Amino acid sequence: MLKVSEYITAYGHKRILATHSSTFEVTKDKELSYRGDCIIAVHANKGLRDFSSEFKALAKRSDALIRFRLEVDGLNSEVLGKGHEKLTFLHPTDIVVRKSRYVCDRTLMVSANKAAIDIPREIIKLLRNPKQKIEIEVTVET
Repeated sequence: MLKVSEYITAYGHKRILATHSSTFEVTKDKELSYRGDCIIAVHANKGLRDFSSEFKALAKRSDALIRFRLEVDGLNSEVLGKGHEKLTFLHPTDIVVRKSRYVCDRTLMVSANKAAIDIPREIIKLLRNPKQKIEIEVTVET
């Protein structure tokens, strides 16, 4: 079995809604409008383009399992999804997790078991504080 992890730090924002039913997103952008209802964290220290070549190669395998684990002030949530051969990891600022099989430059994983609306509300409430730090570990394994 092969396994590679990426570690991301991001922050909350007063406009986080996290109500989208099929995706969620972490972005390097610092600002957010209320239209961004899939966004769960901003001001991330990585976008997809910043992931290691080892991670990208494994995630492009159709048998890859991708685990997105976030921790906020001692609370945790985990999302599981799959890799896809068409993943590009080209986007400089965004990381999007999708329940669907849709792939674009912003897509980290497909067939995820959670979207923004499925993340525990106690975590989302904390993430409405711009000073709240979120620690993320993304692991791919085959």
